[in-house]
Amino acid sequence: MSISPYPTPAIELSAEQYRLLADFRHRIREFLHFSEEAARQQGIEPQQHQLLLALQGLPPNQKPTVSALAARLCIRHHSAVELINRLSERGAVVRRNSEQDRREVLVELTDKGQTILRSLSVLHWHQLKESGAELARALESIIEQSASELRSHS
Repeated sequence: MSISPYPTPAIELSAEQYRLLADFRHRIREFLHFSEEAARQQGIEPQQHQLLLALQGLPPNQKPTVSALAARLCIRHHSAVELINRLSERGAVVRRNSEQDRREVLVELTDKGQTILRSLSVLHWHQLKESGAELARALESIIEQSASELRSHS
């Protein structure tokens, strides 16, 4: 998703809408802060963790190419290459050429990468069990406010 370069519509937000957006953003930031710290405690950078998770969580019909991973992370191709380089140096991923197209490079988790990802994913799962309801409530409040506005404008 890209940000529109065009001016925003002339819509005024209420103080309540700003509060709801701020609360939702706060809940997201709390989870991201947890995630960043957990990755660093495992000895990797947050974006490296995100790449490991994106790699493991690719849809079954999607090849684990650098382009696919870059798209999943919303980063440029060369940035994904650099993340893969660093993870490869740590022994967390390996590259191999596709058997169908030798020009195509595929990325795979190693046992070490699986171990790091499993550890982080269990931590994240528990964190979401603890704080996920608050994040969901914050989003639901925005959705309810939006639905209410739509009903009042129709």
